Amino acid sequence: MALTIRKPEIIAIARREGKVTVDGLVEYFGVTPQTIRRDLTDLAETGELERVHGGAILPSTTVNIAYNERRMLNQPSKVDIARACAARIPNDCAIFLSIGTTTEAVATELLSHEGLLVITNNINIATILSANDKVDVIVTGGQLRPSDGGLVGNLAQNTIDQFQFDYAIIGCSALRNNGDLMDFDMQEVSVSKAIIQHTEHVILVADSSKFDRKAPAFVAPIEHISTLITDADLPPDCKLRCEAAGTEVVYSSSPTFSKSSVTID
Repeated sequence: MALTIRKPEIIAIARREGKVTVDGLVEYFGVTPQTIRRDLTDLAETGELERVHGGAILPSTTVNIAYNERRMLNQPSKVDIARACAARIPNDCAIFLSIGTTTEAVATELLSHEGLLVITNNINIATILSANDKVDVIVTGGQLRPSDGGLVGNLAQNTIDQFQFDYAIIGCSALRNNGDLMDFDMQEVSVSKAIIQHTEHVILVADSSKFDRKAPAFVAPIEHISTLITDADLPPDCKLRCEAAGTEVVYSSSPTFSKSSVTID
């Protein structure tokens, strides 16, 4: 099979999964690793993919990919992460759920909870939780982003300033190797900073595709995160910073959602 035939499938897989690996493509196409490496090199030279160790990712950009496409990226992992997160949220507490496809998955997993006060700047999350009459939902004000149902800007921040949350569940567009949380939208960054400031226990939900992505706007260092829930081993520098900060790391792939060895109580 020539690259011209494999190319659209390789890019489709990258969009769906967040990245492609040499081993995965070898198995998928039934060709040699050398052939796949040449394919990925050719696609990198044309700017359609960006090479990383063991595979390739979508090229870096200052603009996030479309929300509906992000919903499909690593969807099974997002469900696992959401279940691990929901299992750690008790009934009868106040939580904030921010913009993001993984936080939307968390909202779905919270439908069996009771006595929650949920504040959100995500119209999609409010709609999901409206099916549970044992959960009270407050939607912040703010400028609506039709692309993802997010509410951002000063009105959103003003609502957040009225509360102190037991838990906040947030996502990020990228997680750098040093543990810094990054995003694309400065308005969303400002809201995320306000959420962190008003929360006792901040939970970051981030699948492993975020390890390979790049985004330009700084949100917070990993030291501001109480618990990180992900689906794969962290980059070494990020893991060391979690250890130093006492950030709990939970791997959703574990049957019991066990803490990693870097957790410090």
